[in-house]
Amino acid sequence: MEVRINKEIREYSENMFFGLTLRQFFFSVLGCGAAVGIYFLCRDVLGLEITTWLCVLGVVPFAAVGFLRYNGMPAEKFIAAYVKSRFLFPSGYLSRPESLYFKAMEESIGLRQGSFSKKELRRIRRREKKQKKAEAREAKKEAERRKRGRRKC
Repeated sequence: MEVRINKEIREYSENMFFGLTLRQFFFSVLGCGAAVGIYFLCRDVLGLEITTWLCVLGVVPFAAVGFLRYNGMPAEKFIAAYVKSRFLFPSGYLSRPESLYFKAMEESIGLRQGSFSKKELRRIRRREKKQKKAEAREAKKEAERRKRGRRKC
């Protein structure tokens, strides 16, 4: 006797009607209802061929919501996450190549080579402080933007 067990227990879904889950069955019925409604509204006006294509297009959203899953999320959760990440809380990523090793060792490398004077070292330290302050300001602005975005919702 063989018993099938899902690899992930959270992926288990009980089949209710015709081998479909309750969610799939519900959205299938809604899709069929939409197709029938479109058919009876458009068959006399647009003709049979265009009406059948409209029926197919009318069923697609219901089929997508009922059957599709992306990264374990149903369609409405995926759409909500997409809208949230793209439009409500977009974040710009800046890519600046930098050598962390050189930054850490810049002062000692310059001293070892004798290429930095005390004045140049002070300038380097001031530049680093300015960069840190600018990064802190940017982080603060980003945090404020996110807070404002959360209040709107």
